[in-house]
Amino acid sequence: MKKLLLCCFSLLLVTALFAQADHDLLAYVDPRIGTAHARWFYFTPGSSPFGMAKPAPSTDASYGNKSGWEAVGYDARHRSIEGFANFHEFQIGGVVFAPMVGELKTVPGRLEDPDKGYRMTFNKDDELASPGYYSIKFRKERIQAELTSTKRVAFHRYTFPETEEAIILFDIGKQQGESGPVENAEVYLTTDGRIEGYVATLPAYVQKYQPAATVKMFFSVELSKQPKAYGACNGSSITPGENSSTGKGAGLYLRFSTSQQESIVLKAGLSYTSVANARANLRAEAAALSFDAARAQAEQDWAEHLGRIRVQSSSKVDMVKFYTGLYHALCGRGLASDINGAYPKNDGTVGQIPLDASNIPLHHHYNTDAIWGAFWNLTQLWTLAYPEYYSDWVKSQLLVYKDAGWLGDGIANSRYVSGVGTNFVGLALASAYTSGIRDFDVEQGYAAALKNELQYQDRPFGAGKTDVDRFLKYGYVNHLDDGSGFDERWRFSASHTLEYAYSAYAVGQWAKLLGKRNDQRKLLRLSQAWQNIFDRQSRFIRPKDAEGKFIDNFKPAEAWRGFQEGNAWQYSFYVPHQPEQLVKAIGRERFVARLDSIFSVSQQNKFGGGTTLDAFSGLEGLYNHGNQPSLHIAWLFNFAGKPSLTQKWVRQILNEFYGADQIHGYGYGQDEDQGQLGAWYVLAAMGLFDVKGFTDPQAELGIAAPLFDSIRIKGNPSYFSGRDFEIKVLGNREETSYAQSFTLNGKRLKKPFIRLSDIQAGGKLVIELGSQPTDKYE
Repeated sequence: MKKLLLCCFSLLLVTALFAQADHDLLAYVDPRIGTAHARWFYFTPGSSPFGMAKPAPSTDASYGNKSGWEAVGYDARHRSIEGFANFHEFQIGGVVFAPMVGELKTVPGRLEDPDKGYRMTFNKDDELASPGYYSIKFRKERIQAELTSTKRVAFHRYTFPETEEAIILFDIGKQQGESGPVENAEVYLTTDGRIEGYVATLPAYVQKYQPAATVKMFFSVELSKQPKAYGACNGSSITPGENSSTGKGAGLYLRFSTSQQESIVLKAGLSYTSVANARANLRAEAAALSFDAARAQAEQDWAEHLGRIRVQSSSKVDMVKFYTGLYHALCGRGLASDINGAYPKNDGTVGQIPLDASNIPLHHHYNTDAIWGAFWNLTQLWTLAYPEYYSDWVKSQLLVYKDAGWLGDGIANSRYVSGVGTNFVGLALASAYTSGIRDFDVEQGYAAALKNELQYQDRPFGAGKTDVDRFLKYGYVNHLDDGSGFDERWRFSASHTLEYAYSAYAVGQWAKLLGKRNDQRKLLRLSQAWQNIFDRQSRFIRPKDAEGKFIDNFKPAEAWRGFQEGNAWQYSFYVPHQPEQLVKAIGRERFVARLDSIFSVSQQNKFGGGTTLDAFSGLEGLYNHGNQPSLHIAWLFNFAGKPSLTQKWVRQILNEFYGADQIHGYGYGQDEDQGQLGAWYVLAAMGLFDVKGFTDPQAELGIAAPLFDSIRIKGNPSYFSGRDFEIKVLGNREETSYAQSFTLNGKRLKKPFIRLSDIQAGGKLVIELGSQPTDKYE
């Protein structure tokens, strides 16, 4: 018995120590990195991993943005805050709370004139942002605001001075971040003291891809103290004593009498389906939870998620970059379903996820930015460390297919918000299956993926690939220099040809595993389509017209003519599914020389658009790490017999493109689509990356030179062996950036690749580094 008790105590002690070690990882996350040019989802320190509730401060959210996607929300260079929004998702934002003292202000102030509205200035020394918690002190007003959350409940704690004029404003009917204009809103004070309501918005991409559709956000707020007075507002119009407000601009305020350092806690249950479900979410997740307990719970949730991958290094900067990148990979694509399984359907009604015997939903539903490029970062990361989320994401996407008949590359409350006009969801479903994540309706998933590749009749614009009929007709998408409608209907012939070839390959591999031979042959024939627009004289991918002629006046550096968000220099390497064939077509020596020179030149421009703060600043460069089409290119040397150059350039990108300050975060001209660039850093810093995006049944990851002395990926027994996979790096110093040998479980590897199945099985990879490049590992 004593031995048994000793063993149990030891196990508990080890578990506690690991939990504490994971908790220590929170200190390496700096949410302010890169916020000088950050998307709406990016700065949400009060959130939980993949959560619905994402309370965060806003410095310019009320400004909206021109095209519906540009940098907005929080900029670390700003020194004033206009309130705290609770929803932060792609094309989704709103429900603002704002504390104040003294004069009631119901319109947000401007950055250049903060006192003219509910905007309070602050000092950076008074701000604390970490995973699961945010705090800011406003010295002039003597208010402290704190934020945390559960998955579906936002917690706000406002600490006031002694005053008869403490105020909390609920500004519901105004545009926030990427939300687009407000169509309607309502907020009211219930007889039992709750603040409840909703806002319906018209995001730019919803209006583009699914016109007239709206996005609705519902809330139910419990307060720890009842007000002494209240009133309604709309814009600058104020009606004391009124307990409700409706329409655009709707708002409500509460007035309190507070003692010195008295705190008022708000628990905001959130939902995308109804006020009743927002209330139910609050009851289920937070009825008896204090603010401090919620914070501890959120921090533990973050610690567990960050601790799935543990790295060690003497470089604190590298540790900060790594865990901040991992943090952002877990911030986006959050919950859209309620605790009871209700979820918003594509047609605007409410659906129900099936329940198990205990009335618990069998899976969840999620909002998501487009999956464009995510196969080179997010889905690989999900496979390695978060397979349960990948499984959930697949099932979530199949809800949209079941309800609307077509997959949606990006969805906001199940509304189509592709953004790029293509659709890679079929590839992502195929990748999940080939990676061993198969606990979903496989036949339905395969049918959805196959339809996504081959069908075009009655295809809605929001499902993307609107030119797939031309792809099937010609064996490539024929080029047009002019067309009608939105650009993606006609403008991107070459990049669409390459993308459709890649996704056809992925679904073709799935067909092979399922024994669907006819589908396999058809899809694999389509996967060769890139050869139809490969110019064998210039060795560039070059758009071709319907007569089969290459376009004239061809300029490889020209963006947007046949290439979406890129040019021929970048897209001519976009054959990830058949890299060996691409090397052969260009010629190995020419391939290596061209690619190496591209990186040498691009290094002078920070591997993108230099120091210009613009998401598209690198589109006409030779290489552009700030956008998706280029993200696999540095790993192609592995297929051309020069792995030392992959090791060299991957490390240079890690060290130079990525920074650790508020301006130079993920490059300068970057487009961080809900964690993709952060996830790329995580993979590359571990020295692992699959150019093919786990689309091969026997997937292999290329190996480079990791930045860290040791890496441990926790095993997941629900999907794979459950054994951890460890990477030990020998001789890791600043001047030793080249791999000399790879040893897996005591056996030398003869090439710079490792099978995904070996990682999933658990084990140990030893990489020896040196200062001299080598390309042979016999």
